[in-house]
Amino acid sequence: MVLSHYDLGVIESITPFERGSRKSPKVGIVCETGKFVLKRRDMERSSLLRMRFAHALQAHLHAAGFPLPLLVTPRDSDEMMFMLRDQTYELFEFVAGHHYRGSDAETFDAGRVLAWFHQKAEGFVYSEELPTGNYHDALAVRTGLNGIPGQLSGHESVTGKESELLGVAQALFDAYDNAAERVEDVGLGDLGTCVVHSDWHPGNMLFRHEQVAAVVDYDAARYAKRVLDVANGMLQFSMAADSKPEHWPDNLDERHLMQFIAGYESVHRLTAVEKRCLVPLMIEALIAECVVPIAATGFFGKLQGFGFMKIVRRKVGWMENHAEQLGEQFVSISLMNNQG
Repeated sequence: MVLSHYDLGVIESITPFERGSRKSPKVGIVCETGKFVLKRRDMERSSLLRMRFAHALQAHLHAAGFPLPLLVTPRDSDEMMFMLRDQTYELFEFVAGHHYRGSDAETFDAGRVLAWFHQKAEGFVYSEELPTGNYHDALAVRTGLNGIPGQLSGHESVTGKESELLGVAQALFDAYDNAAERVEDVGLGDLGTCVVHSDWHPGNMLFRHEQVAAVVDYDAARYAKRVLDVANGMLQFSMAADSKPEHWPDNLDERHLMQFIAGYESVHRLTAVEKRCLVPLMIEALIAECVVPIAATGFFGKLQGFGFMKIVRRKVGWMENHAEQLGEQFVSISLMNNQG
């Protein structure tokens, strides 16, 4: 019924498309006019206002030549979505590519394309309500940390370890507070805002020949400081997490940190203030990412919340202990770029 509202020609096959959240199921479509992906939106996480903002941004980026799947407009409609029985659907052009494989070249290009995203989004003008908010100094993160001990109190993994849970939650609360304060002290508030992707991680990209073939998922796009995007991207592409979570190392992959920032700065130079914000923002981003789902469900994906919090605490401790060293390395990237 949904596909009948699109000019696709004869449909040859429809198959499950196993990618992304199960709350937003997708099917792959092969038809007379090409290959497409149909997505049913998780409306618990998306409002129509936010979807329209994301659609307008994607149209702007597509016109500017940015690599993303083209959204197909239904026949006789000016909306880039179709609504049927209180459900909302989007139809995307299929883009061939593979998952992130962790190469230096892919990591560099992920940084470069983020800078390209910021560059291409500069001319985007939107007249309706603008989405804002981010992981920095967020009340929701502090509220979540305060609520986690109660949320996890009945879990088997916590039995007999209640005081340890309180200690981990308090340590993350203090680390988040200290990082937020540090960021403000170095001048984040003086930086301008722009359109940011706000969810720049390997799962939202397709790669081909070690370059980004397409960037997907603009649901979290909003106005914020661009350095928040950069810090989150650096964190996501440097998480040394190839094995089971309990075996994850404390450290981030420093080589990938440098590759990502070098890629970004091959297009856009970061200011000295932005460089000083990076490590504390990575700390905030990591804590925020784990706290919100654990506070709501007790789990991070399929992982028990308490165990994952301990992993996060170790990684936060590593970033705190290596902040000065990493800052010097970030500056050295700029010096090499300037010499180049």
